[in-house]
Amino acid sequence: MPESGQKTTQGHITESASVAPAGPVTAARRTGLLVTLVLGGLTALPPLSMDMYLPALPEVTGALNAPAATVQLTLTACLAGMALGQLVVGPMSDKWGRRRPLLVGMIVYVLATAVCALAPSAELLIGFRLLQGLAGAAGIVIARAVVRDLYDGVEMARFFSTLMLISGVAPIIAPLIGGQILRITDWRGVFHVLTVIGVLLTLVVWRFLAETLPPERRHEGGVGQALRTMRGLLGDRVFAGYMLTGGLAFAALFAYISASPFVVQEIYGASPQTFSLLFGLNSIGLVAVGQVNGKLLVGRVSLDKALGWGLGTILVASLALLLMTSGVFGEVGLVPVAAGLFVLMSAMGLAMPNTNAQALMRTPHAAGSASALLGTTSFLVGAVASPLVGIAGEHTAVPMAVVQLTCAVLALACFLGMCRPWRSTATVQQVRAPGTPGPAP
Repeated sequence: MPESGQKTTQGHITESASVAPAGPVTAARRTGLLVTLVLGGLTALPPLSMDMYLPALPEVTGALNAPAATVQLTLTACLAGMALGQLVVGPMSDKWGRRRPLLVGMIVYVLATAVCALAPSAELLIGFRLLQGLAGAAGIVIARAVVRDLYDGVEMARFFSTLMLISGVAPIIAPLIGGQILRITDWRGVFHVLTVIGVLLTLVVWRFLAETLPPERRHEGGVGQALRTMRGLLGDRVFAGYMLTGGLAFAALFAYISASPFVVQEIYGASPQTFSLLFGLNSIGLVAVGQVNGKLLVGRVSLDKALGWGLGTILVASLALLLMTSGVFGEVGLVPVAAGLFVLMSAMGLAMPNTNAQALMRTPHAAGSASALLGTTSFLVGAVASPLVGIAGEHTAVPMAVVQLTCAVLALACFLGMCRPWRSTATVQQVRAPGTPGPAP
């Protein structure tokens, strides 16, 4: 790794970063491909948990005799659980290391998913989807914290883009798998498959993921110290700006995830298999743009400029979707709407990895807490967006487009107003709460 103390400019990262600690971290980095695959599996768990289930949503409404808005709450509950769980697991991983909280979370995830397969009512399914999300949060937050333990600067931005390639396979294949499962069984079979995936991933983590946070870098404080650390992070305008920008962009993405099964299947009459293929195509676009970001743009173009391009594209795509779905262009078919959704999804490949990298570069000594705040904000805002897309019923896509456009406008406003990317000569400071170990900013 490059020498410590190298300054980085906001929006443009030099090739230098701080020295990686010796010991477990160095050993973990030597197993780069294996670590990448394990972390990719952990970050793939949320899209697997939600996207494999998407083709079954219309079937669940009939099987459990519940309205669409109630069934959509099963997505909201899982998302809210993943948001709140990160607030707990993130600081725990800063205190006790990464492995123990991760393994406990994975075991609880497996148990909750198995119970979801047996749920006799929508209310019980919502409850255990909440527990599933709470436990699954461990994989999300700790995967990001491990990346921060191992990498910095340009390397971290590139790793996030590589991680997107691996984890991006999940949303591509998940609806396809879900659609095929529905050919041979009902919606409960989706949760049986998720249970098996959870068991396998738990075994892989236990066997292959080494501890990346050595004892000398852990925090000794309890809940009070964790809260002070988070308060210090939230007090940093630029970190908070990237956090809100990423959260609002994710909300636009989740508005699509929540509404698309009904938009594509109920409004435009597509089959579950056609929906799965379109969803997979959109995910390919996201992954492809993420790889362009990591392989071509990072190191050549400032992260803030790439992020700005992504946010601008999301804004234009969501505006086009609103015009199409509201009838401004007359009666439009599935193809134009699917094209708008493809552009919106693809642009997430610029927005998501760059917001994470820019925010985490400011927080090397509280990676777990910072990762928790980033994830919690994204999932909470997404959880709010989810029920709004169905507020006007199952037969109009206008609410989805309105939510997406609103989120895009707010994300761009937070990026410009709080991160102030045009100040490219300003030095990025590392944020540290009082009492946090490590060098001063």
